Amino acid sequence: MELRQLEYFVAVAEEQNFTRAAERVHISQSGVSAQIRRLERELGAELFDRSARTATLTAAGAAALAPARAALAAAEAVGQAVGDVAGVIRGRITVGMVLGCTVTPLFDALAAFHRAHPGVEIALLEENSDRLVQGVRTGTIDVALIGTATAAPAGLEALTIVSERLVVAVPPGHPLTHRPRVTLRDLGDHPVICMPAGTGLRAVFDQACAAQHLRPAIALQAGAADAMADLAARGLGVAVLSESMADAYRDRLTARVIDDVDAPALLCLVWRTEHGPAVRELLAYGSRAFGGALPEPAVAGDDPEDSRAASPEEQ
Repeated sequence: MELRQLEYFVAVAEEQNFTRAAERVHISQSGVSAQIRRLERELGAELFDRSARTATLTAAGAAALAPARAALAAAEAVGQAVGDVAGVIRGRITVGMVLGCTVTPLFDALAAFHRAHPGVEIALLEENSDRLVQGVRTGTIDVALIGTATAAPAGLEALTIVSERLVVAVPPGHPLTHRPRVTLRDLGDHPVICMPAGTGLRAVFDQACAAQHLRPAIALQAGAADAMADLAARGLGVAVLSESMADAYRDRLTARVIDDVDAPALLCLVWRTEHGPAVRELLAYGSRAFGGALPEPAVAGDDPEDSRAASPEEQ
């Protein structure tokens, strides 16, 4: 029995999907499947029920999950204990980033962290905000940059990076550009282009509409601002964006603040209250990159700048 087999087993159990688990551990789906089959042969029992689209644990798998997690945690603790004595941080950190959002300061923080702590493997994944928050809560993601309608998702620590009003972006000459003010009710006369459910921008928009008992026609959905802008520029609808998103397309779209949506769209870093030294150090770099008030490293005087209908297996 190998630690990597236990890692793959835990990944499939948590993702309930072999393909997503393979993406998480950065190997092929066939590699994950083969290693778990080997583990099952060693244990003499099947760990997953493969008869449905979702990979669900068998009774044997459910019994094995907690010990497998404990074994992985113990192995990580061994490396960290040695690292603490040697003053070196090791391990793996998973960073989540909301789909369609390129935030240069986050990349700067990751690069600086990597230079200072080459012994820490960094994994970066994109997902919608709801799934990122779920991943942080379950521990599969250490730190995530999310779009949200609330300053701090329940049970998590957060730092607000951006707080902006919602705007509607339309081509020059569009009827909305001639109104003295634009309201949510005005959008009811036009097809709306918006981000999909599960994103922070959509949550703010949906909550504002619900508060006024409005149900605008969401004609088109896109996960990237570029796509939304392209669709709006072609006259296929009015795009609901944040102020900075719309500003990037001011050469071809006119942005108007939606006057009666007071709640801002937020971009936040989120993490669990309990975290290890690698996360603590990364948050310190994030603090510098974003100019926020994230916790600094715990050791006084340390400066991070100076420190070192397919089957589930086919989905």
